[in-house]
Amino acid sequence: MASPTPPFVRSAIRPEVQALRALAVGAVVLHHGWPAVAPAGYMGVDVFFVVSGFLITGMLVREAEAEGRVSLTRFYLRRARRILPAAVAVLVVVSALTIAVVPMEEWRRWFRHIVASALYFENWQLAIDSQIPRRADLESTPVQHFWSLSVEEQFYLVWPLLVILAFALAMKLGRSGRALTVGILGAVTAASFAHSILLTAADANLAYFGTFARAWEFGAGALLALWLSRRRAAEAAPRPWTPQLRAAVSWAGLVAIVVPIALFREPEAFPGFVVLAPVLGTVAVIWAGMPEPAWSPSRLAAWRPVQWTGDVSYSLYLWHWPIFMFAPYLTGVPSPPWLMALLVALALAVSAGSKRWIEDPFRRARGRVLARPTLVLGGIATAVAVIVGAGVAMPGIAADERGRACEAPQR
Repeated sequence: MASPTPPFVRSAIRPEVQALRALAVGAVVLHHGWPAVAPAGYMGVDVFFVVSGFLITGMLVREAEAEGRVSLTRFYLRRARRILPAAVAVLVVVSALTIAVVPMEEWRRWFRHIVASALYFENWQLAIDSQIPRRADLESTPVQHFWSLSVEEQFYLVWPLLVILAFALAMKLGRSGRALTVGILGAVTAASFAHSILLTAADANLAYFGTFARAWEFGAGALLALWLSRRRAAEAAPRPWTPQLRAAVSWAGLVAIVVPIALFREPEAFPGFVVLAPVLGTVAVIWAGMPEPAWSPSRLAAWRPVQWTGDVSYSLYLWHWPIFMFAPYLTGVPSPPWLMALLVALALAVSAGSKRWIEDPFRRARGRVLARPTLVLGGIATAVAVIVGAGVAMPGIAADERGRACEAPQR
């Protein structure tokens, strides 16, 4: 008699979450490289938002319940180690290449967005630009994709405070911290969703880039984290969900993500109600986990290339768009499909290197220097200051050079 398929062993990194990251970054890269293949590949960002809300909220609540408090210093240091080194490295390279290969007349616009990205308000810079008629077409820059990172950083500033508020109120009222957290985060999530729907009808660009219009997507992941942690807390209770049901839900979630990415072609109606599909699809996949049936998506999710792509997804998201943007400036021609394929391969290689030599050493605090928070944060702050300084100075230098060039023939 054949033995049943063994269940997947859970690790610190959930394989279904890694698979979702791979799917999300794959959708974004396809959209940027071959928009006809994934016309709504930008929905991969919505998958990232849900995953982020799920992971961050779970971590915050576990810390609050275990220690009775949330350390903001420790939280923000972890976020800084995880996010800033690779992002700053990209901005340094983009700044240098802008000076080296981009015509001076583009410097003012490009550096305006580089500075906004370095200070994590690129989403609002794009929202402002969308309201100015001469900028409303939102011409691309190599850091335009930093808008989603800006939304995420703004989420990280506020969300821990809500969790702290919930647990502080719970202690004062003698209530369950988890229940009050669900109530507060649920109210914020509902208000954000209503705001997103109304704002999309009035101004889709503001809804797309607005922080509060996107907060409910993080909230959906957060509420799922609270629900799943509640189930784990009641481990002795019987589980009504069969592996077959979870497998079916997992497939349904994947369909809800992939189908709109491939078929949706009305960006002026986005986010609106349409974004419910990838958001709820992501929630479904995480809820289902890694179901045991052989026909479930678990084998695909656990496939090594999928897990590897999920592992480098952050670096790949950061590096692929600058590589795509600078290629025509270096080659002198638009990138044909075959060259785009080579650029994707280059982006994967660069992302692997970025993950190994930039992300991992900082995140794991390898070495004496990287283990010292003051030196790490000081170095990052210095790099950001240099980027901002270059962003302020270089457009003026370019304007002076153009002025001298115009005066030269008259002498």
